[in-house]
Amino acid sequence: MASGDGSKQRSEEEWRAILSPEQFRILRQKGTELPGTGEYNKFKADGIYNCAGCGTPLYKSDTKFDSGCGWPAFFEGLPGAINRTPDPDGRRVEITCAACGGHLGHVFKGEGFKTPTDERHCVNSVSIRFTPAS
Repeated sequence: MASGDGSKQRSEEEWRAILSPEQFRILRQKGTELPGTGEYNKFKADGIYNCAGCGTPLYKSDTKFDSGCGWPAFFEGLPGAINRTPDPDGRRVEITCAACGGHLGHVFKGEGFKTPTDERHCVNSVSIRFTPAS
């Protein structure tokens, strides 16, 4: 899915109308929830994690792992679902929904986790919504 395809783009006023204040602060203003407070931090169930802003599928539950960082962690997203943008200071790489541009969190590489990608997608629970497997 190409970024800026237009189908999931909204004005700031439209986002404010459909998102909760906390969702708006994180998804649209690139905020961060407090560590250990998100509903999906310790959550374990079979299904798909979708963008809380536009509903686009982002992560499968079998890519989620316990990193101990205080936020939900995934070792990879669904193909083409997530964009990566280096932060201006060069210290971190921001991850956003490829469809709507919503801020998800940051991705870190080379931390030594025993995952297939050696990546940790550190995602705000507020930025995602879980759909159980049917």
